[in-house]
Amino acid sequence: MESHPYAAEEVLSFDRIHRAIVNRVIETAGQALEKGAPLDRQKLAELVGQEWTAVREAVRASPTAREKARERLRQLVGDILDGHLKSDRGELESLGVQEKTI
Repeated sequence: MESHPYAAEEVLSFDRIHRAIVNRVIETAGQALEKGAPLDRQKLAELVGQEWTAVREAVRASPTAREKARERLRQLVGDILDGHLKSDRGELESLGVQEKTI
């Protein structure tokens, strides 16, 4: 069964993710049961796996995730740059680079 998209509110916290996945899997299992086809543990595990994949994609696509990724990227780039500045500081100062602009 194809999962419908997760709303942004559903992926804000672990408890909301848990609740959303449980509700979706139970809904699917209930529909199967009504059709006379109860789901075994393996099929339930498959449905949970499908929903888990869908929720991970929703989290990755969320504006919050993009902002956190941008913050982390900014931090990593800053750390790399700080290493270069530290290792080449003497040379750059000898070439006229100053601590702050005048």
